[in-house]
Amino acid sequence: MSLLKTALIGLRADAFRHPLDLEATKTLKQIPGLDMMVRNLLGPLAEQVFYAENIASSVLVGEKQLPHLHELLLEACKILDMEVPQLYVRSSPVPNAYTFAMRGKQPFIVLHTSLIDMLEPEEIQGVIAHELGHLKCDHSVYLTPVNLLILAAATVPNFGVAIAQIIQTQLLEWVRCAEFTCDRAALLVTQNPKVMMSVLMKLAGGSPTLAPQLNLDAFIAQARAYDEISNSELGEMVKAAQTAQMTHPVPVLRAREIDRWASSKEYENLLQNYKIVYNSEVASQGGWRNW
Repeated sequence: MSLLKTALIGLRADAFRHPLDLEATKTLKQIPGLDMMVRNLLGPLAEQVFYAENIASSVLVGEKQLPHLHELLLEACKILDMEVPQLYVRSSPVPNAYTFAMRGKQPFIVLHTSLIDMLEPEEIQGVIAHELGHLKCDHSVYLTPVNLLILAAATVPNFGVAIAQIIQTQLLEWVRCAEFTCDRAALLVTQNPKVMMSVLMKLAGGSPTLAPQLNLDAFIAQARAYDEISNSELGEMVKAAQTAQMTHPVPVLRAREIDRWASSKEYENLLQNYKIVYNSEVASQGGWRNW
């Protein structure tokens, strides 16, 4: 990781929120009865069940437990100027990470072991920062219900039919747009677009053995080919159908969005507006200095 990073003291979520996220959130709020449905369907009991299940089946990261991951979390929180949530590591062959915020209480992030195994430390921090973005932007209002429903679909028999009826098209659309915002949060922490594009490349086609062999430039070039599909009406229909039931935009699209924002005046001005630099070498001594 770069030793010197800009710390965004006083950072507001709207300063980096993706415009598609803003638009989709407005649409979501207009769905009649959605908030009531969420509260009634997923009350405190359901939330506590999943929270307890996570505590029972994962490892809580801390100063004395996987301290290198704990340091990555602390640094990311300092850069984004936010409180530190709990971080758990969970054994799973499926590379994934997710966030829960229990009605604004007990927020926690979960990293799967298979994801950690194929990423470099700065890439792991990028994933952590992405999940912190969900908390920073208060995405938990709708994100936690989605995660609960997806987990329930995997653990409760015959729930798949019900989930298709409950998770509406607008909800999934919002989730995909929210991912763009959180990728921006990750970029603000890593302050290196290639780190996050590398994460997405490895998620698309990586493994502990393949990851070191992947070519980032070649992966970025894929995004151009994906954009070319949009040159026809049929291509747009194919892309829309492909993503309609997905919770995340396709990796090449996310990589392209990161690359574009990293080259934008908006991103440059955002970093320039903060005059504190975080020195990761002296983190344990409260490593902050004026720029």
